[in-house]
Amino acid sequence: MAGARALPGRARNTARDRRVVRWFKPGRVIMPNSRLFAGKTNVFRLLFTAFFCAGLAFASVDLDRMQLLAGQRYGVAGVASIHAWRNLLSESANQPEAVKLQQVNDFFNRRTRFGDDSVIWGQQDYWATPLETLGRGQGDCEDFAIAKYVTLKLLGIPSGKMRLTYVKARIGGPQSPLVQAHMVLSFYPAPGDEPLILDNLISDIRPASRRGDLTTVFGFNTEGLWVGGATPRASSSSQRLSKWQSVLSRMREEGID
Repeated sequence: MAGARALPGRARNTARDRRVVRWFKPGRVIMPNSRLFAGKTNVFRLLFTAFFCAGLAFASVDLDRMQLLAGQRYGVAGVASIHAWRNLLSESANQPEAVKLQQVNDFFNRRTRFGDDSVIWGQQDYWATPLETLGRGQGDCEDFAIAKYVTLKLLGIPSGKMRLTYVKARIGGPQSPLVQAHMVLSFYPAPGDEPLILDNLISDIRPASRRGDLTTVFGFNTEGLWVGGATPRASSSSQRLSKWQSVLSRMREEGID
C-alpha cells in the first residue's frame, strides 16, 4: 500500500493559489468552474428534502450480517471481500484523516474492477451498495464513489466534509476530445479548503486544481446541492437522488444503518 499523502493546508499566497481560494470560498465549498446553484432553488430544495435528507445519517454497520449475506449471494469470494473490508475498518479506525483517505481509496481502486452496469447488473445506471460492489468485485464510477463515501463515513469522517460529485471527465487528459459523465468523491479538509479528489481513474489523491481533466456538473451531501458548469434539469436531479435513496434503503437492509 502506498504511503499516506499529507493533506494540503490553506492555499499558498501565489497567483495560482489565489485563484484556488476564490474557487473555494467559505460556506460555498465548490470545485473549480463551479458555482452554488441559484436558479430554481425551491425545486431543488424540495427534491433534496424528499429524496435525500431522511436516510443519509448512517453511523453503524452489522458486519456479521453483511458477511452472512455476502456468503449467500456471492459465495466464498464475497465472504473474503467483506472480511477484507472488515479488516480495513478495524485497522483504519484510529488513523488520521489523511491515512483513512489513502487506505480507503487504495482498497477500492485495487480490489474493484471497473465495469459497465449493463454487464454487471443487466441494467443501465444501477447504483450499487458497498456489499454489492464488494460481492461482485466490480463497479462503475458511482459504485466506487459510494463505497468510498460509506466507508469513510463509518470511519468517522463527517458527511459535511464530503461530496458525491458528478463531473465531465476528459478521458486521456485535459486536452482530450473524449468527454464522458463521471462521478468522484470530493473531500474538504476544512470549510473553504480546496477539495481532494478520490477517483477510480487514477490511483493517487490529488487536489481539484490538479485535475484539469474534470469539470464539475453536480454535487450533493446532507447540506445541499451544488451545481457547476451547466444547470441540471429537475427531472435528472430527481432521478439521481431517487437512486441514492434506493441505495440507502438497500444498505439498511444489508446491515448499514
